[in-house]
Amino acid sequence: MTILLPTPLYDANATGAGAFGKLPDWDLSDLYPSTDGPEFARDMAWLQKACADFAVVYEGKLVGLDASALLDCVLSYEQIDIVAGRIMSFAGLRYYQNTMDSDRAKFMADAQDRVTDYTTPLVFFSLEFNRLDEGHLTKLLESNAALARYKPVFDRMRAMRPHQLSDELEKFLHDASVVGSAAWNRLFDETMAGLMFTVAGQEDPLNLEATLNLLTDPDRAKREAAARALAVVFEGNIKLFARVHNTLAKEKEIHDRWRKMPTPQHGRHLANHVEPEVVEALRNAVVAAYPRLSHRYYRLKAKWMGLDVMQVWDRNAPLPMDTPKVVGWDEATKTVLDAYAAFSPEMADIARPFFTKGWIDAGVKPGKAPGAFAHPTVSTVHPYVMLNYLGKPRDVMTLAHELGHGVHQVLAAGQGEMLSSTPLTLAETASVFGEMLTFRKLLDGAKTQAERKTLLAGKVEDMINTVVRQIAFYDFECKLHAARAEGELTPDDINALWMSVQAQSLGDAFEFMDGYETFWAYIPHFVHSPFYVYAYAFGDGLVNALYAAYADGLPGFEEKYFAMLRAGGSMHHKELLAPFGLDASDPKFWDKGLNMIAGFIDELEAMEG
Repeated sequence: MTILLPTPLYDANATGAGAFGKLPDWDLSDLYPSTDGPEFARDMAWLQKACADFAVVYEGKLVGLDASALLDCVLSYEQIDIVAGRIMSFAGLRYYQNTMDSDRAKFMADAQDRVTDYTTPLVFFSLEFNRLDEGHLTKLLESNAALARYKPVFDRMRAMRPHQLSDELEKFLHDASVVGSAAWNRLFDETMAGLMFTVAGQEDPLNLEATLNLLTDPDRAKREAAARALAVVFEGNIKLFARVHNTLAKEKEIHDRWRKMPTPQHGRHLANHVEPEVVEALRNAVVAAYPRLSHRYYRLKAKWMGLDVMQVWDRNAPLPMDTPKVVGWDEATKTVLDAYAAFSPEMADIARPFFTKGWIDAGVKPGKAPGAFAHPTVSTVHPYVMLNYLGKPRDVMTLAHELGHGVHQVLAAGQGEMLSSTPLTLAETASVFGEMLTFRKLLDGAKTQAERKTLLAGKVEDMINTVVRQIAFYDFECKLHAARAEGELTPDDINALWMSVQAQSLGDAFEFMDGYETFWAYIPHFVHSPFYVYAYAFGDGLVNALYAAYADGLPGFEEKYFAMLRAGGSMHHKELLAPFGLDASDPKFWDKGLNMIAGFIDELEAMEG
């Protein structure tokens, strides 16, 4: 067991700072009242003793346990998981509030070191469990319903059976994790948080968030200045970022080789409980759709902007017919809660405490991690949502997205710690559905064709960023890891791999400025969660198909939807989607979602007629 801090996930549309009414801050006291209080010290001491006691009671003895004793073992393990997760959630969330604060960084690192040390005696559990005879385990599960409830957890553990190493090696890797990938992740986070960009026309240097925010400015000169400033700083730090990627990719290759993983992606597929062929079908369907999605849309956008060719700083530019709008926090809150309530009052009721109880940290602050995420903490507390809110309409969609995660995490918590965690491919379902509800609510309320056109175009751009862009990222990662297996990669090598997917995915409407080849450097998914990115496309395609079922009036949709969210990680995607008449393993499944995006572009083209 290695409990790591929450991963901040952000994308190429992250934004910078401003004041939009009173923005909420986190109240982390539901985790611990303070860093030096008796509660934190008590749990640390409990964790150390509980892990040691667990090993004394169970190591080398799992094979002889009856069903009742094995259930007690699993419940003890789950309780340890809760306490360790609570400690690291608290340390990690404090750290992400200000990654430049050395005291917070030290507190988080020290907590990580101690939790890793304390949980080393638990490494035997999954290894020994995986050595249980299949027939013996089946009989135990058949004889005890409470134990059988954990079968999905056991199935995911036992999927690693062909890939597990000796007990001694597994313990070594567990101990070494804090100076391996976790340390490189911290270096990346702290470097990114400390970068400052000198943007032409701006009085003071800007941080990453504020600079990225300018890429959505109505003023084309400001967008260009921001893009060029990003390129200068990324180029100035490119050796460090190349070193981070080389090291992490090589470490992964070594682990995969020792574990006999057939591909670099295989571990992610196992963790996501999804078949490689399902992901390959998704990837192939999206790549085949590039011409009718991104290529076609960006040619349309170039026409709207009066450009023969678009530059990279035009990709997320507001449309000429779009009146710049600042959305205050109160309006954003009402918009999202109203959209949720229109679907289900229960959904809005679950979401409301996030706004009133300090479960959202919304403002842009010095040293705060960029972007947005929803962290579930542990099933006995509640999730926390992080935003960098700047009052843009897209920020309202980000709020709807992260709040969807939060609602999902609240509902799934009823499964308990080990069964509540949803595989990444399904973890994006509620978030993207929350966005879709908010978008449809706004679209239905559009008073003019120009307003409808702006909303449709904005949604298409978000979908392209979620589907096309993320699959292009996935292809980049596949190429990067394959190339790294052949030897050390220079910054120019990585740059070339990045550019190889850009023209293919974005199309002939674009020209790429010198310096854009370095823009892979700041995308954190490649560092924190290799091959995570396809989960976004998976989630978008899944939700588009779900929403089509909802719009078609599928009987009992709301009840079935909540049942799916409450299931957490207790069911496979085939079981979860069956009540909706959907099957993600059907290659034609992905065309349902892609056709929805194409249909929006059809409507936009028709408006030109």
